[in-house]
Amino acid sequence: MQQLFQYFKKFNTVPPEAEAAIASICAIVNLEKNEELQPIGHTCKTIYFINKGLARIYYYKDGIDITESFAFENSIIARVESLFTGKPSRKAIQVLEPTEVVAINAGQLFKLYDRFPEIERLFRKIFEAAYVETVNRIEGMQFHTAEERYRALLNEAPNILMRVPLKYVASYLGITQVSLSRIRSQR
Repeated sequence: MQQLFQYFKKFNTVPPEAEAAIASICAIVNLEKNEELQPIGHTCKTIYFINKGLARIYYYKDGIDITESFAFENSIIARVESLFTGKPSRKAIQVLEPTEVVAINAGQLFKLYDRFPEIERLFRKIFEAAYVETVNRIEGMQFHTAEERYRALLNEAPNILMRVPLKYVASYLGITQVSLSRIRSQR
């Protein structure tokens, strides 16, 4: 849990009794490479913190597997549109290498908000940061070329090409594998 609480400190400090309350609603989950953490059609009731490994959120469009996002060590991943609406998600979460996550029960977490305003503030800040990331990703797709998006991805995650299959990187960038190969060969 130490990594999780270090991550929290980037956003907001919480008193020891609030940390203990959070720890009491968490579980460590270990997954094998390519295992699904949450399948398509699942209603998200858990927020995951990645201790070790990496995951992606993906969906199918016209039968094609599209990667929406990646999450590496020391980051949170969840299907928030499902978490907040209570509706099944059309997206899945898959781990791409052996991965250890801290699973936080969202229903129990939300109940802690009333007892610990610091926890509510903490998760508000985490979700705000995730929203800004999402807006930046959308703007990147709207305003930047595929090559600019590729460079930005390498700056954010320099080891991504060693850890993630190229087909997932290409779909994340919104391009074909052929286009990705062309961009990579120009470097």
